[in-house]
Amino acid sequence: MKKCILFFALLITVVSFGQQKKDLKHNTDTNLIEAVYYHDNGVVSQTGTFTADGKLQGEWLSFDTAGKKVVSGNYDNGKKVGKWFYYTNETIKEVDYKDNVIASLKESDRNSNSEF
Repeated sequence: MKKCILFFALLITVVSFGQQKKDLKHNTDTNLIEAVYYHDNGVVSQTGTFTADGKLQGEWLSFDTAGKKVVSGNYDNGKKVGKWFYYTNETIKEVDYKDNVIASLKESDRNSNSEF
C-alpha cells in the first residue's frame, strides 16, 4: 500500500511539472540542464539543475505563489543529500539526508535568533 501511495504521489508530481511553464537551458560548462519552473501566476516555483538523463543534481529551491522560499536542498545523482530546509511562517525544519534517507531532523521557531 505504501508503494502505491508513493507511486501516485510521484505521478501527480510528474503531471504537475509537465503542465507548468518552464525555462530550460543547457550549461555547457557543467553539462547540466538549468531549469526554472513557474506558478500559473508567473512567479518562480522551482529552480535547479539536472543531468542529461533527467536526474536532479545540485541545489534546488522551491517557492510559494508569492515568491517566498519554502524549500532548499541538494541532490546528488537524483538522491537527496545533506541539509534540507523547509520553511513555514512559524518554523524552519532542518532535515539532514544520508543516502536519500532522513538521518536527523531539527525544528526551530522562525522568529528566534537561530543558525538558520
